[in-house]
Amino acid sequence: MWSKRNEVDFSLQRRHRLQATFGRQRSLTPSDICDADPMLIRAALHHGERANADCPVCSNERMVNLNYVFGDQLGQYSGRIKSTEDLKDMQAEYGEFKVCVVEVCTDCGWNHMTSSYVLGDGVPRRPPRRQQTVEDIYG
Repeated sequence: MWSKRNEVDFSLQRRHRLQATFGRQRSLTPSDICDADPMLIRAALHHGERANADCPVCSNERMVNLNYVFGDQLGQYSGRIKSTEDLKDMQAEYGEFKVCVVEVCTDCGWNHMTSSYVLGDGVPRRPPRRQQTVEDIYG
């Protein structure tokens, strides 16, 4: 993506968490780190994009990545999951928004934020007008 900036990689934190579980000292158990919320697993099943690696806990191939987007310029669409293709379109549409990439194993419940970065063309914009949703209509 051409506008990617302010990237933060959380791989050291991930490695520390795994070493605390499977390393010499073993201060954590797999049940301590495989604690994904049921809604996160459901989102991973329906919206996840296949990850390049297997799960580090259960070695399953069902590891997926979720891209959460946040930003004032997104308005009511902040906090939603977007595909990588959507992010490519959004970087020219919005001035600035943050993307948080979370890896999730749908079998054992392992989850960890792998990276975060900022996208956008840098031009400040007003958030879009709020559109009526199903929750507004039916309560």
